[in-house]
Amino acid sequence: MAKKQRPEELEVGSGLVLVDKPAGWTSHDVVGRIRKLAGTRKVGHAGTLDPMATGVLVVGINRATRLLTHIVGVSKTYTATVRLGQSTTTDDAEGEIVATRFANAITHEQIEQAVAKLTGDIMQVPSTVSAIKVEGRRAYDKARAGEDFELESRQVSVHHFTLGEIRRVEGGRLVDADIDVSVSSGTYVRALARDLGELLDTGGHLTALRRTAVGPYRVDQCLTMDQLSEDFGYIGLAEAAAQLFPARRVSAEEAEHLRHGRRITASASPELTAAFAPDGELVALLQDIPAKSGASSSPDAAQAAAANTQALQAKPELVFAL
Repeated sequence: MAKKQRPEELEVGSGLVLVDKPAGWTSHDVVGRIRKLAGTRKVGHAGTLDPMATGVLVVGINRATRLLTHIVGVSKTYTATVRLGQSTTTDDAEGEIVATRFANAITHEQIEQAVAKLTGDIMQVPSTVSAIKVEGRRAYDKARAGEDFELESRQVSVHHFTLGEIRRVEGGRLVDADIDVSVSSGTYVRALARDLGELLDTGGHLTALRRTAVGPYRVDQCLTMDQLSEDFGYIGLAEAAAQLFPARRVSAEEAEHLRHGRRITASASPELTAAFAPDGELVALLQDIPAKSGASSSPDAAQAAAANTQALQAKPELVFAL
């Protein structure tokens, strides 16, 4: 990772900090610690991890916080352990056990068959202690207040769901199953654990969860909180954008237009594109949209639009250059 200095020597820049979140810390705890280490209040994260979970937490500092919205929606990969035979109030080990249905008769083949049913595009009801808003309030707040409510199912994608080792515990009455999953944004792994248990008629909940990847970022790239305290490392803004988006090199003249919010000629990409100045500075994130008469644009973009009513122009959705 680039730009490593001791905290007391750090000149505050902008970038992404890849944290291996420890168990027992909330994501807010991590953000608070990074604020102190980086010496800036402008810190945020891309996707909450529960206190019991460990692994990849992407934290943005300064101007890089504007990238976080685009990271939240990427796919994520986890390793986890599901205990079959018990259901809890939170679908994980932090909740109270509400039902026990012994899993001693469950076979490896039956678990594999249930896993297959939960792979692909599926309808999932989020956990009642999720952060989804219900009537303006977080579901977990309503659940902790003892209120009765129902969450609607929604479509999520489970890109892969692999069963690993299974272990029989408590005299064989319960089964611990290790799993590896890659899922779309908005998928709750503890809900997968719950639904796996229901498919097997045993109930189930998570006993361990580790996020191993968020989009292009892997856990082996992350630093622990202790490591960050000793040697603060982060991915610079331009490098982070190059990892997340297709890159477009623009001329100095185009960079100046983008700095002032003007459209330039199309990037010929359906995706958000990162525009870099000749010196490598991240200038803006661009999105090709239909040309608009009278819109503020560079002369080249205006000329192309005038010549073709179906023309596209690259609009700066976010401008980073100072």
